[in-house]
Amino acid sequence: MATRGKKAAEKVMVLMDKTERIRNIGIIAHIDHGKTTLTDNLLAGAGIISKELAGEQLFTDFYHLEQERGITIFAANASMVYDYKGEEHLINLIDTPGHVDFGGDVTRALRAVDGAVVVVDAVEGAMPQTETVLRQAMKENVKPVLYINKVDRMINELKVDAQQMQIQLSKIIDKVNKLMQGMKKDKYEDWKLDAVKGNVAFGSALYNWAISVPTMKKTGISFKDVFDYCKQGNMKELALKCPAYEAVLDMITEHLPNPMEAQKYRVPVVWQGDAESGIGKSMASCDRSGDVAFMVTSISVDPHAGEVATGRLFSGTVEKGTEVLISGLYKKNRIQQVGIFEGQERVEVDKIPAGNIVALVGLKDAVVGSTLSTSEIVPFESMKHYSEPVVTVAVEAKSTKDLPRLVEMIRKLAKEDPMIRVEINEETGEHLVSGMGELHLEIITHRIEHDESIPIIASPPLVVYRETVEGHAGPVEGKSPNRHNKFYFEVEPLGAEVVDKIQSEGITVGKNKVVMRDKLVEAGMDKAEAKKVLNIIEGNVLVDMTKGVQYLRETMELIQEGFEEVMLKGPLAKEKCRGIKVKLMDVKLHEDSIHRGPAQVIPAVRSAIFGAILLAEATFLEPVQGVFISIPQNLLGNVTREIQGRRGQIVDMKTEGDMVSLQCEAPVAEMLGFAGDIRSATEGRALWSTEFAGFKPIPQNLFGVKIMEVRERKGMKQEMPRASTFVG
Repeated sequence: MATRGKKAAEKVMVLMDKTERIRNIGIIAHIDHGKTTLTDNLLAGAGIISKELAGEQLFTDFYHLEQERGITIFAANASMVYDYKGEEHLINLIDTPGHVDFGGDVTRALRAVDGAVVVVDAVEGAMPQTETVLRQAMKENVKPVLYINKVDRMINELKVDAQQMQIQLSKIIDKVNKLMQGMKKDKYEDWKLDAVKGNVAFGSALYNWAISVPTMKKTGISFKDVFDYCKQGNMKELALKCPAYEAVLDMITEHLPNPMEAQKYRVPVVWQGDAESGIGKSMASCDRSGDVAFMVTSISVDPHAGEVATGRLFSGTVEKGTEVLISGLYKKNRIQQVGIFEGQERVEVDKIPAGNIVALVGLKDAVVGSTLSTSEIVPFESMKHYSEPVVTVAVEAKSTKDLPRLVEMIRKLAKEDPMIRVEINEETGEHLVSGMGELHLEIITHRIEHDESIPIIASPPLVVYRETVEGHAGPVEGKSPNRHNKFYFEVEPLGAEVVDKIQSEGITVGKNKVVMRDKLVEAGMDKAEAKKVLNIIEGNVLVDMTKGVQYLRETMELIQEGFEEVMLKGPLAKEKCRGIKVKLMDVKLHEDSIHRGPAQVIPAVRSAIFGAILLAEATFLEPVQGVFISIPQNLLGNVTREIQGRRGQIVDMKTEGDMVSLQCEAPVAEMLGFAGDIRSATEGRALWSTEFAGFKPIPQNLFGVKIMEVRERKGMKQEMPRASTFVG
């Protein structure tokens, strides 16, 4: 690898300066549709790995658990050079995970790239995670091309004839087009997938062959020939005549944009600064001589060099010794090394200009999502994730001497992966680590115990709940301990559409109140209320409905502090609140500021909001997963029993041949251990996947039980909270 890596790096360095010949691309798909196997083919085509091992080496799955489990856990970068029509092109590629627990990696990778190869299994078609990753690509203005994989399986397992094969393949293209049309109307006509256009390829990454309409013209191999080769099992000859890398890399080079084209329409989506400013123009034109504007999309740890920040350079040139400002910290860090990734290997280079995906060493204060620049600029938009941490494990060191190492490791993990949330339980001293699902947490605890050799005690996975209200209450009065100040609050549900918009678009109370108001009104909030939103936290809002209250401005910060405390630890069981609209209706304040300090205001606000929530039919929300299962018909009974035994509901059922596809919904709490149970119930013949489906109200008969379970776990009193405890 060393000499081959060096040779590749030398070619890469030459092409970094030729921006029109750069393609930054991501490989995205549903789990097990063949992303990493396809990546192997592309790397083999570029001479980075041997062609004999392509499809089996899984070059970008270099972490030992990825190899053992056969899934991608971390997004991996590789730069390669490809000769297209006599001109060498630089392709910076990111192979992304498909499992829903690692969806955060996909979102981050899509910020760094301009184009995406959407991989779809010819047998399974476009699956839920295909839709999710495509939606993320559309949101980031990333242009897609389509690669339909496992065509050999369609022929040999589904026993289709040559005509049926083409009909099935066109159905998959239509389905992906329909998804795109719903998500991206403005770009749909330009980006529409069409085999005749050449932005769709078909093949088998495992057997190293692929075709597209342009390669058919070049090689004379038609769909009918492909069908015959697959029927005869003669994949080797097909791979020699139609190598997979050629069809896919030709399609990438021809149909995906270079940074100069892409940044014109991508920068307005990912950066909200003034387009007419110097840095705005520099980013739109991908100007290498402008100020540096760099977005960190991932952080990894190199045992020799320390933290490595990888991301996209939108403007300027980075080189060793450059000092950069880190957004939000007003601190400068000096770049110690500049490099590119070849899978696991990082190759150092002298300097890299705008339009490239770059690895930087020496930025100890940067986190994922940081904006790095040589002058003060508006930071890049934060990345919006489609789901949130819903499962928690309590982790503690077996020996107190390991505690500093455990704290350091957890800090490092949280820095690498923003989808990990860490809290310390003050009562027990445990670290509560929240992640996207069982597998996500399994990988985290494995890395602590095995990779870092820190002996730990980890609790079984616990599910995160949310507290909300179903009715209206108030005005409820909260008095300060000295009885001189009074606060009156009303509480009501915020509305599902508003909560979804806040979460999916990351709406916050920023400098531009008009944009925030318009977005909230668009989601269905009353205009008069949207105008007066003071604070948004965890999908809850605080609205100031008061008129002409003296001294209120001076006290407002403390009121917000009280509101935030309640939203992060609700009255039922100290779980976070969600979907609550808190309205401040009136305030009576003492004229002397000494009598309205934090010790008076915060407890009064807290008790009034607690009381109002309990009076407004407080309830629990539990996280729910969408479960998609494909099974032979004769196993349907076993699967429905398994789902219904987990409080699941079957939402939709489709039959195709002797296979049945089920779409179900089940609470995350009941899905723990599902993988093993579904395998044994179906003799390992079920194809299944899950995706986060949001929070839903808990059934009334379980409401009291679940609250007591959580209260007991947190060492709280075993009694139902009452409004009278907080307000007289």
